[in-house]
Amino acid sequence: MDNFKYYNPTKLIFGKGQLETLPKEVQKYGNKVLIVYGGGSIKRNGIYDHVLAKLAEINAEVFELPGVEPNPRISTVRKGVEICKREDIEFILAVGGGSTIDCTKAIAVGAKTDVDMWDIVTKKERATDALPFGTVLTLAATGSEMNSGSVITNWETNEKYGWGAGAYTFPKFSILDPEHTMSVPRDQTVYGIVDMMSHVLEHYFHQTTNTPIQDRFCEGILTTVMETAPKLLNNLESYEHRETVMLGGTLALNNMLNMGYRGDWATHNLEHAVSAVHDIPHGGGLAILFPNWMRHVIDDENAHRFKQLAVRVLDVDPTGKSDKEVGLEGINKLSEFWTSIGAPARLADYNIDESTVDEMAEKTVTATPQYGNFKKLTKQDSVEIFKASL
Repeated sequence: MDNFKYYNPTKLIFGKGQLETLPKEVQKYGNKVLIVYGGGSIKRNGIYDHVLAKLAEINAEVFELPGVEPNPRISTVRKGVEICKREDIEFILAVGGGSTIDCTKAIAVGAKTDVDMWDIVTKKERATDALPFGTVLTLAATGSEMNSGSVITNWETNEKYGWGAGAYTFPKFSILDPEHTMSVPRDQTVYGIVDMMSHVLEHYFHQTTNTPIQDRFCEGILTTVMETAPKLLNNLESYEHRETVMLGGTLALNNMLNMGYRGDWATHNLEHAVSAVHDIPHGGGLAILFPNWMRHVIDDENAHRFKQLAVRVLDVDPTGKSDKEVGLEGINKLSEFWTSIGAPARLADYNIDESTVDEMAEKTVTATPQYGNFKKLTKQDSVEIFKASL
């Protein structure tokens, strides 16, 4: 494995009733609080009122930014930055899923600079500071509650990019109560499961040697999530299954799994291009694209990696088969699993046809003419993967 340094300062507060710790955590940072949330589900399920009651215990002055989109937009980030600067906000609290947290990270950085946040997202400028922020997670999916990464969309230019600002964009704390995810509908639960599995798979496909511990971490999370997913989808109010999946989503992307190597991330690049043009659910796009990326890049030289996944996680019998045959069977079984729990299989499921393939492919190489770490891809590779996904 490669040399590495591991750093994660986020305090993870996990379990039933942990929202009771919110006043103690927030009061360390200030009294003027901006709450950021999405479409209003937290008001319907009671989490909003509970959060306000907890903040009232420390006499916090509360401001709000509702309406964060599923693919959070830079226009919403700018609204949050304006509130922070106008009201001298001291702390930001994201109450929601990964999109809300991603938006909050951008607001936190933007509030401490005169630079437009899109220039920081697109790496034209660097972050120099950020407001402190915390999270109350209500959707298990992205892992944004315990990492420094964020994904922001510019709908005016149809661009979507991942970015991060190191220590500045780690949450100070994240409160994870599985009960807060009980009301998440079936389709969003499915997208979350695909998303967290995709994060593990992005880690798994790398070229670094001697990573047996990391491999087993990845395989263990994938196996456990796959075992739990059907049970959860048959009983969406199961605390036990929500608990398992919630922790799986956090561990999938808090940088523990990729200690000592760098994963691939080409499929996320592909999906960001699709969402930038069509604004589809991130997990839905990944369910479609990941198996087609796998089929596109597998070859005789790297098939051993696919075989390992197929045998250890997807229960493929390797007897009498070549590594590539085993790998391809595993890819099919992964795709079948995702469709069995209700994930989409084709871009056509979102009414996407060949007319935008070239536009999407161009967006995959905006930052660099080649992308991906397991196997370098070009625009033509993107075209072929998108066409295979139609």
